[in-house]
Amino acid sequence: MKLVMAIVQAADSRGLLDALMVEGFRATRISSTGGFLTRGNATFLIGAEEDRLEALFDLLRRHCHARSEFVSPVAPLREAATARGWEQPLHVEVGSTVVFVMNVERFERI
Repeated sequence: MKLVMAIVQAADSRGLLDALMVEGFRATRISSTGGFLTRGNATFLIGAEEDRLEALFDLLRRHCHARSEFVSPVAPLREAATARGWEQPLHVEVGSTVVFVMNVERFERI
């Protein structure tokens, strides 16, 4: 048994949760916030047997997407930009998915 922790962009979370349920994966979704852009994310805790990991990763690839956006500089960058006399939006890639897979020594549903 594996515990998969997937951090996805909030915009992708509903579609992913629906797809996980259809495919028989049990998941818990926790609202979270990213550190760089302080945008909404969702952290999924998913229990999966090792032989179903590839199917899970396929779902993640299909339902979680990177996006390009223009964002205002965060506070330290804004102060530096203002001191130089310019403050332009930054072009950044946001989204996609960060996934951690951990071994589970024991699992019980109570």
